[in-house]
Amino acid sequence: MAQTFVHLRVHSEYSMVDGLVRVKPLIGRVAELGMPAVGLTDQSNMCSLVRFYKAATGAGVKPIMGADLWLENPDEPNNPFRLTLLARNNDGYLNLTEIISLGYTEGQRFGKPIIQRKWLEERPDGLIMLSGGKMGDIGKALMAEKPELARERAAYWMNLYPGACYLELQRTGRDGDEDCLHLSVELAQELGLPVVATNDVHFLTADDFEAHEARVCIGESRTLDDPRRDRRFSDQQYLRSPEEMIELFADIPEAIENTVEIARRCSVKVRMGEYFLPNYPIPDGMTMDDYFRKVSEEGLEERLAKTLRKDDPEYDEKRAAYYKRLNFELDIIIQMGFPGYFLIVMDFIKWAKNNGVPVGPGRGSGAGSLVAYAQLITDLDPLEYDLLFERFLNPERVSMPDFDVDFCMEGRDRVIEYTAQKYGREAVSQIITFGTMAAKAVVRDVARVQGKSYGLADKLSKLIPFEPGMTLDKAIEQEPQLKEFLEQDEEAQEIWEMALKLEGICRNAGKHAGGVVIAPTKITDFSPLYCDDEGGSLVTQFDKGDVEDAGLVKFDFLGLRTLTIIKWALNMINPRRQQRGLTELD
Repeated sequence: MAQTFVHLRVHSEYSMVDGLVRVKPLIGRVAELGMPAVGLTDQSNMCSLVRFYKAATGAGVKPIMGADLWLENPDEPNNPFRLTLLARNNDGYLNLTEIISLGYTEGQRFGKPIIQRKWLEERPDGLIMLSGGKMGDIGKALMAEKPELARERAAYWMNLYPGACYLELQRTGRDGDEDCLHLSVELAQELGLPVVATNDVHFLTADDFEAHEARVCIGESRTLDDPRRDRRFSDQQYLRSPEEMIELFADIPEAIENTVEIARRCSVKVRMGEYFLPNYPIPDGMTMDDYFRKVSEEGLEERLAKTLRKDDPEYDEKRAAYYKRLNFELDIIIQMGFPGYFLIVMDFIKWAKNNGVPVGPGRGSGAGSLVAYAQLITDLDPLEYDLLFERFLNPERVSMPDFDVDFCMEGRDRVIEYTAQKYGREAVSQIITFGTMAAKAVVRDVARVQGKSYGLADKLSKLIPFEPGMTLDKAIEQEPQLKEFLEQDEEAQEIWEMALKLEGICRNAGKHAGGVVIAPTKITDFSPLYCDDEGGSLVTQFDKGDVEDAGLVKFDFLGLRTLTIIKWALNMINPRRQQRGLTELD
């Protein structure tokens, strides 16, 4: 273990601006190289944390959670410092989650989420700080030949993170690396500060450098040969083997040893596979299960009063069938621990109906639930249409219930706003989605950054069949003309080879069309938050699959234009019916 090395600073594709590393290949390569752990520190986010944690633990590799952050620079606000924070324990993980979230919700400047020192000072526990090399505040002071300022800044970090502050050393072949390294070592010896080696990894192998540069250019709307382009990366920022790193830092062996020491110190347990629902308000003296039964039985009585006639000779038999089905469903829902989910959905649907927001009658497997029908969640009688409850919930296949609730497009946001007011704004958020570089688009993007003609990019892109889920490999198989064109045109072949490396890479972040999560406490106890430059469109940094793995339950607030059009039609028709003395249409 002592003769190995741990990468503590790696950017995956979820950095969205400068990383090319895919999570599963990263873990595979780390395991292949025999490294016991790896640290994933994406730029200003933890979007990949859940899949990283699952992949690493599944492969027997210790996951180290962290993030590469922009730190405020009072002297040059548009030129922030760099800082890397690693979570040492679960307290540190929660603190890091809150710090990153504040960067987005309160710290967006110059297109970047910038961290304020006071946020760090309020949440220092459980974190390990890496200085950021020549881009950190200490490194910049050293490079500016201001040793006294560097000492001041180092003292600040040593005080904020006692025993958990490391001067970062890098040898990646970039300008200033070696100068900063020697100055940092001198400062470390003077102050008794530990040093640590990182390779600031942005791609998996040295061969990926050109593809990484293309990815950066796509994000910056530049071409590869643009003389004005800031060339921030070198071909040495790949996932070096332990042997390579040990040889590279043979003159500073403690910098290698400290990577293993930091890995030993970092142990975060992320809870997976548990569900945490918000606390629905229950009347005093009742349990959640008792109240759930009471509401369901009262709701069924109201439904039956409108659908069953007491003079029907089969009234008792039909009523008994409804209650038999109701009790069967109630027992399963209570056994699986989901009464709270039904009550929450019931509540916001009831509010919508009472406040002029049209709601769909229900669709999908949820329409097979009599409990949902009794609670006015759906308007379809499952017994009348012989619908199966087991398609919705089944004790033998434990999964969260999932109602697809359709709201009028105009009123959907009002329902979400009501939900946020009821459960607390800090407890409600929408969910992130990730746009990827799809087959047709990536070909056009690569051609542009390579400086190829628009006509060539257009022809190549149009030869790729238009079909959902189309990939470059599938396109070659399905389209003989495409294969022939690539064999004949050298420039097209260059575009294709680069596009293959970039296809499917995470490109940007968006917002899920209807998913909303409601936490029992605040969202940041489960996931960091992400938002646009203006602080709007607040979403979790975990996507819909990951956010459920992390313990939050997704509720679908879907906007349906058909309901909006029906509402407009009724608003036009009903005033005319009133004028004629007719009743309004519902």
